[in-house]
Amino acid sequence: MAKNEKRKGKWRDRFRFAIFNDTTYEELWRIRLTKSNALLAAAMLFLLIIGVNSSLIAFTNLREFIPGYPDVSMRRNILMNAIMLDSLERELAIRDKYFQDLNDVISGRQPIGQVARRDSSRDYSNIVFKRSVEDSVLRSKVEQEEKYTLASGSTGSSRGASLASIHFFPPVKGIVSGNFELRTRHYATDIVTQPKAVVSSTLDGTVIMTGWTMETGFVMVIQHSNNLISVYKHNATLLKEMGDRVWAGEAISIVGDSGELYTSGPHLHFELWHNGVALDPLQYIFF
Repeated sequence: MAKNEKRKGKWRDRFRFAIFNDTTYEELWRIRLTKSNALLAAAMLFLLIIGVNSSLIAFTNLREFIPGYPDVSMRRNILMNAIMLDSLERELAIRDKYFQDLNDVISGRQPIGQVARRDSSRDYSNIVFKRSVEDSVLRSKVEQEEKYTLASGSTGSSRGASLASIHFFPPVKGIVSGNFELRTRHYATDIVTQPKAVVSSTLDGTVIMTGWTMETGFVMVIQHSNNLISVYKHNATLLKEMGDRVWAGEAISIVGDSGELYTSGPHLHFELWHNGVALDPLQYIFF
């Protein structure tokens, strides 16, 4: 029992640490501690040193001196490479979708993802088609009038002549910088105009595709009657979306020089297609 009390007494004994002036023996500083207080103070000092070092490493550039830790330039390069890779994957997907839709349009097929949905709110099973008396009279009159006409058939030449009678609204007014050339596969007319000029639809139609490609920037494709298709490329901004109905002369985009290839300044790349065949826009439109 006395032995245990002796051990406790050692931990409770006070020790004094003092600093004296060596010349005058004046006491300058002193502190009184027990063994337990000294151990607690050492632990607190150790934790304080660890906290300060951790803060310096976490919030200052000292962490870059740790072997294996990337520096600022390396972290910036890693981040930029990740962003560029993500953007490249997105642009490749948009380009593939653009070419697929364009191929479907030129081939006469409906683009994937643009299938018309049937209105499920209406019941079409009870619809009965009946020929009225007025319809029968009109049919008989038209058949009698066209019975002896020589122009009742529709030939390829007549369809070609019908295009000449169509009034094409010029998309923009400007200077032609690039002509239609089959030899170089430039199936369009390039028109240089003022920056941020308004691009208009050449005919009434429906927007069947909008998108962005690395080569030609913002692109819009419009389906018109008579199986005509007009294409507008290198736009700065598109004002219409896929499925919108547009009219001749209506603003559809803004002239720009978007795209990383095939552009050297603000201009409009305008294509005109008929039955899957590229036409020279200068033969039908005065820019």
